[in-house]
Amino acid sequence: MIDPDTRAAEWAADAEAEAAEEAEEMPLSLRLSIADALTLGNATCGFMAVYFTTTGILIPHLTGSTETGMARNSAATAVILMLAAAIFDLFDGIVARKLRSSPMGAELDNLSDLISFGLAPAYFVLVYGMVAVPDGAQQKVSAVAAVAVLLAVVLRLARFSCVTMKDGMFQGMPSPFGALTVVSIVLLELPFVPTLLAIIGVAWLMVSRVEYPKPRGVLAVAMLAWIVGAMGMLAAWAFDAPGGAFLLQTGCALQVVMGAVIPLFATARRVNTFRGNRRESREARAAQLR
Repeated sequence: MIDPDTRAAEWAADAEAEAAEEAEEMPLSLRLSIADALTLGNATCGFMAVYFTTTGILIPHLTGSTETGMARNSAATAVILMLAAAIFDLFDGIVARKLRSSPMGAELDNLSDLISFGLAPAYFVLVYGMVAVPDGAQQKVSAVAAVAVLLAVVLRLARFSCVTMKDGMFQGMPSPFGALTVVSIVLLELPFVPTLLAIIGVAWLMVSRVEYPKPRGVLAVAMLAWIVGAMGMLAAWAFDAPGGAFLLQTGCALQVVMGAVIPLFATARRVNTFRGNRRESREARAAQLR
């Protein structure tokens, strides 16, 4: 006779083997974690930003459409979608740290960031050059600036995958922050040359070694509040609310100023740390000589 306990153990082993086989055969979409789903939301927002930039700004310009408000509403929608992508990007990292992410999580994140914070803002700059700049030569120069933004994000994301930075810091301007800064420069509607130089400056900051703090804790909450506030400013501008244009210009100016000022705090902190270490080493040598 077969021992009932042995039979039960065999059944349990068979059940585990069947479960493992089913997991291997399970469709990819069912194995995505919550963090991965948020990452895919990031990519979707980036793609839809390109869609609204094309259908609401570029195509009406090329076809000579005279519908009022279309370009403004579509531009606001495209930027709001980039802001939504930044929210997804913020939360997918938090969820991945708290819960888990699939083995594809890091790759999905890089690919989604490339769409939302590389392709979408670069395309926005390209369309700006086609729509707002009448001179053909200047349009070509704006296309070069758009390519610079795209390549900066590509290089930044590749370096992020290869280089290990100290905890709590990014090397170079984070791509979501860079994308929003580039779009803010365009929306400020400055003269062509300052706009071009500022965009190229942001592209340089993204591939530079300038340190930026990671959005964690209080900083993450502040960033989320800023993004939501920016969405409100864009909505007020899109619907031509009283003071909407002023709010948008103020918000864009603050975004550009933050992009330039934030690394100064990190640099000042690094200088103070260096000075503190030198002072401690001098004090230690002095104590040894006594």
